[in-house]
Parts: sequence; structure tokens; C-alpha cells
Amino acid sequence: MKIKVFADTICGWCFIGQVRLDKVLKIFPKTNFEIEHIPFQLNPDMPKEGIERNKYLEIKFGGKKFAQPMYDQMTNEAKQEDLNFNLDKIKKTPNTVFSHLLIKLAEQSNVHNEIKEKIYQSYFIEGLDIGDKEILINIGKEFNINADVINDFFNLKNIKEVNSYISVVREKKINGVPFFEIGTDFISGAQSSANLESAIKSNLS
Repeated sequence: MKIKVFADTICGWCFIGQVRLDKVLKIFPKTNFEIEHIPFQLNPDMPKEGIERNKYLEIKFGGKKFAQPMYDQMTNEAKQEDLNFNLDKIKKTPNTVFSHLLIKLAEQSNVHNEIKEKIYQSYFIEGLDIGDKEILINIGKEFNINADVINDFFNLKNIKEVNSYISVVREKKINGVPFFEIGTDFISGAQSSANLESAIKSNLS
């Protein structure tokens, strides 16, 4: 069964949704799932070097105090999935193009799910700058992807391909992520595991 996951690597709800999906997939051990990760950019105009975190919160929400209630809710939701978000560790909001490229490259060796989860962990739990090439190269090396191969993949042609998905998601009218295409069903948001399981079951019948 083909499942498309539209997500951004700096989206905490996407991390939560991914963990829920992974749990649900284990309920169907006899089903062959093909997971495709579709790049979504929450901040398509983000400078290549990213933006200092407090400045980003000022631009996006009017300041940290206005963002805090939403982040508190997200952190509490993450705890239900045994994820301990450390948002105060995050010093920079990065451009996510290179992280999406690493996930795409990882499809070639079928470790894209694992690498995507590691990128999420690096950002939300360790507070690392996942827009930094060296950090992404180190993640890739953990999964036996050669540093030179990663560097070569981070080229202008592939960057343009990631950016081409901006118009794809607009055409599909996807305004928020995570967004799941499960067979003929569409699920928006980090919904419950039960909802994801129900969608899979309805497309298996």
C-alpha cells in the first residue's frame, strides 16, 4: 500500500504524526507499505542560513510569549508518544531544503524513514541546526551514506526539485502538515493512531 506523507522537518506535529504512523504500520505485519515522504516547507522564503530563533518567533508569532501556548500543547501531545521535546535548546530556525534532500537520497538505500526520524530527533530533542550541511552529513554517515555522496546530492538541480513541491502542495490545497494520503483517504494533522489505522483498514478491504 502506498502512503504519501507531506511534512516538514521543523514541524513538531509532523514528528508526532510520523511516530503514530510508524506504530500503526506495525499492526499490519503482512502488508507491504511503500512510504513516500513529500517535502513541505513551512517557511519557503526562509534564508539559506536560517533565522535566529527568537527573531523567527517575533516575525511569525509576534514573540515567544504568543507562541508558547501552541508549543506547550505540542510538547504535551509529544509526551503521549514518549517524545521529550526540548524546544528551548533550539537556537535557530533553519531552512529545511537540505534536510528534505537527505531524506530523498536515503530512499535509494531504503533508510529514509529512519533518517527522517533522526532528523526530527536532532532538531526537537537535541536542538541541532538541521539546516547545517555538516550535521546532515553526520546523520547520513550514521546510516552508511558516504559524505561525498551527500555533498554531491546537495546540488542546484535537486534543490530546485525540492522547491518544485511548493507549487504541488498549493495545487492540492494542502495548507497544514502533516498530511497523509492513504490510498483514497486524506488525513490532515497529527490525528490519533486510531484514525490512521481506520484509514489503512478501509483501503485494505
